[in-house]
Amino acid sequence: MTYLSIALKAVAALLVAGTALPLIETNLGFVRSLDFPRLQIAVALAACILALLWVSRDATAVILAIVMAAALVMQVRYILPFTPLAATQAKSAQACEPGARLNLLVLNVLQSNRDFGAALDLVTRRSPDIVLLLETDTGWRDAMAPLRALYPHRVEQPQDNTYGLLFYSRLPLRGPEIRFLLQDDVPSLRTQVMLPDGGTATLYGLHPRPPHPGQSSAPRDAELVIVAREVAKAKGPTIVAGDLNDVAWSRTTQLFQSISGLLDPRQGRGLFATFHAQWPMMRWPLDHVFFSEHFLLGGMERLPDIGSDHFPISVSLCAAPSAPARQDKPEADAEDHRDAQEAIEAAR
Repeated sequence: MTYLSIALKAVAALLVAGTALPLIETNLGFVRSLDFPRLQIAVALAACILALLWVSRDATAVILAIVMAAALVMQVRYILPFTPLAATQAKSAQACEPGARLNLLVLNVLQSNRDFGAALDLVTRRSPDIVLLLETDTGWRDAMAPLRALYPHRVEQPQDNTYGLLFYSRLPLRGPEIRFLLQDDVPSLRTQVMLPDGGTATLYGLHPRPPHPGQSSAPRDAELVIVAREVAKAKGPTIVAGDLNDVAWSRTTQLFQSISGLLDPRQGRGLFATFHAQWPMMRWPLDHVFFSEHFLLGGMERLPDIGSDHFPISVSLCAAPSAPARQDKPEADAEDHRDAQEAIEAAR
């Protein structure tokens, strides 16, 4: 047995373990973070299968190749709904009256990134109706002061712990509030937005803590479930935006959708991977805009890098009376409701 064969078999075992571990029901950050690189693991599995069978075809190699093939199928099943090969969940607006259109821009600026001008230029150039900036400290708040002349309605919660947020809106707000749902240093936003057509929508801006080795996923999971329950109870036009520190295909995000009934514009269109902007081989979709069936999708775009570790994400929505009839929103079953309750209890 050559050293290369031994090395490939070791890699194969690690890739299979990386596929199997997220199946365990646990809040351990190390395990939950393996939800993120499913595309990368899938590519590595395919390459390892070919390489292993090229250098060795003994019984161990063949068995590992078969197991890796099964792991590859599993990974692809997670990713496939977020490619153009799948059906879209949020339907596209064929046309949209100007008064019904709503443009949003979401950007995790990276608190240590001090290229304020690039972010400011992006917002002024794109001129969205609503801007949500995350990881913003007082330096970012002061640098974004020129936006106050363009956006008369705003909520500013700068913090120096990478969980500050700045929210700017051309549209009037009703009852905006900063909330600390689970942790007293992790804020979130909830506000009513007066839409151009005279209607209103509830908007949530979120940025829960991510899971990583040594950090439980329980607070993130519970925060998403709490918001999902609020959305389901209110039932009206709703938008949830932000850096959710979770990927679109994870069980937590799927549970969030099932409970809330919100639509994911990525499904059937593409990954729109927003993190990590500087590491092309290690990217996954962390920044999201979910919305209720009252909206159709006008467009979704990942914007160029502005010095952060996240790409900005731009979404255009169209409030249309016909939208609910055209779209099937996710529905929760008894198991989903049970999992949601368990997620909240785990965070307590």
